[in-house]
Amino acid sequence: MARLLITSGPTREHLDPVRYLSNASTGRMGRALAAAAIDAGYEVTIVSGPVEVTYPEKAEVIRVVSTDEMLAACREHFGRCDGLIGVAAPCDYRPAHVEPRKIRKSGGLLQLELHETPDIVASVAADRRAGQWLVGFALETEDHHLRALAKLEEKHCDLIVVNGVAAIGAADNAVEILDPTGAVVAAVSGPKDDVARGIFAVIQSRLIQR
Repeated sequence: MARLLITSGPTREHLDPVRYLSNASTGRMGRALAAAAIDAGYEVTIVSGPVEVTYPEKAEVIRVVSTDEMLAACREHFGRCDGLIGVAAPCDYRPAHVEPRKIRKSGGLLQLELHETPDIVASVAADRRAGQWLVGFALETEDHHLRALAKLEEKHCDLIVVNGVAAIGAADNAVEILDPTGAVVAAVSGPKDDVARGIFAVIQSRLIQR
């Protein structure tokens, strides 16, 4: 039986003990894809950032907070999986320095120095073995296809799912799935559970059963 690794939700990069950088990812699409994979008969491991959604009981769930923690968990578990679906929205930047105490107002300008976090999908792709596959997600505000295709190439994905900012926190979604040639192999819209089943059907036919 195939085992799939799914990343889900946001990550957090702390500025101090109470404040952090993050995004509005809810984990709904990660949960829906996990459910679709389980319903299709696959074992699923989810590496999830902080979310309020409840994942399927049959899924193994690893909870993380930061982008580094998510990457470490993926590296630990990907070796026993057949593929990775990178649904998570990891924080792209982290503070150069984390204050040990709450930052107090000073009445002046607060400047933050931010460093890029590692790219989880690209990092995992660099270590994959023959036969393993990767599917990425790209949430874009402009030039959707061009930027998504660039991400597909940079991350060494086999497919990439493109959606817009309207998907964040919404019950519905509309996505297009691109292959490495830039061709749209499928377009799916509707409730996220239905979209997840449509996405997984493409993954199953093009990557798992190839």
